Amino acid sequence: MTVRPRASRHTLFPLYAAGFVTAFGAHSIAASLGGLTGSVGSQLLALGLLLALYDGAEVLLKPVFGTLADRIGPRPVLLGGLIGFAIASGAFVLADNPGWLGLARFAQGAAAAAFSPAASAMVSRLTPDDAQGRAFGSYGAWKGLGYTLGPLLGGALIWVSGYNLLFAVLGGLAAAVAAWAAVVVPTLAPLPRTRQTVVDLMRRLGSRSFLVPTAALAGSTGVLAVGVGFIPVAGSDHGLGPLVTGAIVSLLALTASLVQPRAGRARDVGKISDATGIALGLGISAIGLVTVAIPGPAGIVIAAALIGIGVGLVTPLGFAHLAQHSPKERLGQTMGSAEIGRELGDAGGPLLVGAIAGAAGLSLGLVGLAVILGVVALVAVVQLGNADEADPICTTER
Repeated sequence: MTVRPRASRHTLFPLYAAGFVTAFGAHSIAASLGGLTGSVGSQLLALGLLLALYDGAEVLLKPVFGTLADRIGPRPVLLGGLIGFAIASGAFVLADNPGWLGLARFAQGAAAAAFSPAASAMVSRLTPDDAQGRAFGSYGAWKGLGYTLGPLLGGALIWVSGYNLLFAVLGGLAAAVAAWAAVVVPTLAPLPRTRQTVVDLMRRLGSRSFLVPTAALAGSTGVLAVGVGFIPVAGSDHGLGPLVTGAIVSLLALTASLVQPRAGRARDVGKISDATGIALGLGISAIGLVTVAIPGPAGIVIAAALIGIGVGLVTPLGFAHLAQHSPKERLGQTMGSAEIGRELGDAGGPLLVGAIAGAAGLSLGLVGLAVILGVVALVAVVQLGNADEADPICTTER
């Protein structure tokens, strides 16, 4: 077990706030883009492209910035990303031209691709091994708060004074977190690294201690995206209005945020193992998907709560497992690569459900995703149960 000095809570808070910035920045704008583009023909294509720009930048650049954080230390990458996010947001305000929205979104996504893996790497390095679950639980809770508040506050700001006000708030928030982190977060020197070949990288990223938790994180992100996107559809089928379905979706996100720190603490004190917790979380989420089919509003509410509980279990345990089973000198690279899995789950979950639902109905679409979650849960039980055995990701390359 690697022993590291325990960071004070005030040292970690700016890192949690960085997680809030990327989640709030993504969802505060995405939830309101439909009102800007419209809902027919080429307008829907424009909406899809605008939605994809932020996540697309993250998928392309997170491993790059994660590797850079390992090379030069995570703090400058964290601060540079936050400052870049603030500049991208402020530039849109100064341009005062909606036509620049796409470029601004890509620039924000590129900046988030820098500070997000750097923040998670610093959370791990500043936290002892016996507190990794709690730290990542709190980090995930702050991100969940950003996902929850983003559509609500973003919509309110746009309603008050348009996109310029929202981007101004985002820029100010990122700048404030950057200043906070510059004062509070210590410098972490890059750790000595041995030479890494492409074969070494593929061996690490192909190990069970990387693939299984990353697949679980992708599944939990996918089911969260499906819950946010399709629960309103199911609610409408049951005669519920948008206000009620919106409240139910908020219940899902809030439940996930509340569960994560508790799941992390349970892991740290040995009450739950990574294999058991991840499998249980995926299983609960799968049951939640099936529960949507229960007639009436009760089924929708129960489904949202179960999905939230499942996501809240998987997220901190998956990240804590990755952090503890990755060479510390390659932690940024590991986290950046794992984030790609989450982004693919975020996109793949709704695509899978939508494709099946289009051919056989929403209930079967949700069942299809539930089956996949069940399979990943079984793999987690079998593969992570012996994760402490020799595994390429657990050792430094030679």
